[in-house]
Amino acid sequence: MSLNRPYERISELPEIIPVFPLEGILLLPGAELPLNIFEPRYLEMVDVALGAHRLIGMIQPTPDPETKGGATNLESVGCLGRITQISESGDGRYSLTLTGISRFRTIQEINVESPFRQMRVSFAEFASDLAEVDIDAIAVRSELTRMLKMFEQTRGLKIDWRSISDTRDDVVINALAMTMQFAQSEKQALLEADSIKSRADILTAIAEQEMAAQAGATTRLQ
Repeated sequence: MSLNRPYERISELPEIIPVFPLEGILLLPGAELPLNIFEPRYLEMVDVALGAHRLIGMIQPTPDPETKGGATNLESVGCLGRITQISESGDGRYSLTLTGISRFRTIQEINVESPFRQMRVSFAEFASDLAEVDIDAIAVRSELTRMLKMFEQTRGLKIDWRSISDTRDDVVINALAMTMQFAQSEKQALLEADSIKSRADILTAIAEQEMAAQAGATTRLQ
């Protein structure tokens, strides 16, 4: 992760951050997330972030059928991202890229006049997100290959195996977690996984469930 403003300690991160709630959208530390911003309140959020620390928290809203009007509840854990690329479309939109910095846990929502929501957060339990990934400690290549083959079969993925072989395990795992369509609860579990190995285990469990469901459907049709 190359940043003009690198972060080495959680004390360098703000205690209060603007948050962008998006269902099914995941940002992970060290990964990049492209976003198309068009709602006025989030355009203002980007302007404020650009004038300050360039940091925005991505977080999922919680599914709550009882909520009717008012503020939507949010998951307790999200990921802070830094605006590392931005362009204007000419029709009132921003196209930007957030680079993941660290996960956070929300403490409380701040009562503000801004149209976008702001949260007091803690990064304490995710301090390791600021450290370099220990590649030697991951050792999940065989599991990763098995998982990819299952997704290839159940979802019809077109996998460039040569490219995969030249890409670090953590990069592939995080890319799968961020780009593939999963249930919101699965996305949140992938975000909160305490290691790359744990994230790979969750992806493998999802792939195995899909394989079992596909096998069950095939059996019923016979």
